[in-house]
Amino acid sequence: MTFSHQPSMFWKFDLHSSSHIDTLLERDEVTLKELMDEEDILQECKAQNRKLVEFLLKSECLEDLVTYITEEPPLDMDEKIRYKYPNLSCELLTSDVSQINDRLGEDESLLKRLYSFLLNDSPLNPLLASFFSKVLSILISRKPEQIVAFLKKKDDFVDLIIKHIGTSAIMDLLLRLLTCIEPPQLRQDVLNWLNEEKIIQRLVELVHPSQDEDRHSNASQSLCEIIRLSRDQLLQVQNSPEPDPLLATLEKQEILEQLLSNIFLKEKNESAIVSAIQILLTLLETRRPANTVQDRQMRSLLTTRASSFGDRVPSSWLQMSVLVLMHYGASWSYRLSLVLMHDETDVMKTTWGVLDPPVGNTRLHVIRLIASLLQTNTHSINIELIELNTIGVIL
Repeated sequence: MTFSHQPSMFWKFDLHSSSHIDTLLERDEVTLKELMDEEDILQECKAQNRKLVEFLLKSECLEDLVTYITEEPPLDMDEKIRYKYPNLSCELLTSDVSQINDRLGEDESLLKRLYSFLLNDSPLNPLLASFFSKVLSILISRKPEQIVAFLKKKDDFVDLIIKHIGTSAIMDLLLRLLTCIEPPQLRQDVLNWLNEEKIIQRLVELVHPSQDEDRHSNASQSLCEIIRLSRDQLLQVQNSPEPDPLLATLEKQEILEQLLSNIFLKEKNESAIVSAIQILLTLLETRRPANTVQDRQMRSLLTTRASSFGDRVPSSWLQMSVLVLMHYGASWSYRLSLVLMHDETDVMKTTWGVLDPPVGNTRLHVIRLIASLLQTNTHSINIELIELNTIGVIL
């Protein structure tokens, strides 16, 4: 290699050349779209390029970015690029640049524009819903006081969450609201607010044969996550001054009765049955050894004083299963066996034979529920299941 080639080699590998975005930003008339057409805009934003961040913080730019993720792109656009700008807008708004978080979280007009997405009819566009949820979730995490205050002023927020719960991104948003708020008192305020809005009762109402499968599944998943999150929190903060109101509501006997009634409705719906059983299984989950002295004492107490618990099921998962069975007695176990025998699926032909009928997802979940009840090793439960030949029915 000759000496004359060395300068060109040096410039070829120069890592300090300025970004083309900087060059574009020198122009007074540069547009947001022109910048978004640059491949390195997201990288430059995350690197907190000062000129770029200042440009994005302009009111009209932030308004456009929020509009991209809340309004349907034109139908006549090429499908390959139709969601290019909404997707990139979401990435820019969630790049976790503190100045962008601050402006979004504190500008009520921008928050109203963002919130307007929930006002659309169902079903929501799932892709735009994921963008919306992602943006609001990072704001909940980074600007919790402002976002909670904004949402609590919206009388229709919980109504809209329930309306759109069949869209998975909206379910995720609800769970983010329960998990991403770190200040303990603010988190407690959110729990109290959602409980006052009867979020638990309204989610349980969705696990009903009259609703569609997506709403069954997402309502059930939301309730299961709420149970697990609340119990994990209780184990971590054992001396919490205030109980978790959502968990307390979920453990009320009236909620269990509603879930069980949905299983036993004459109008059989496999999705509703499975979703209701998933919630019951989560309520019955054992998160600690079930044979502690405390549990043995509580089991004895329940046998003699089940009625003393009033309308709220005790917080011990062992206690709960016993109380449920005591309340429903033989009638409950008998109807559960009938669900087991219910023909839920058409004949299934396989390469090695015919299943008439196949076990199916519903029977599998009923069997799991029976197994969960057996794990409590409660004498009355064991005797009932033997007398009803439940194991024989399962086999």
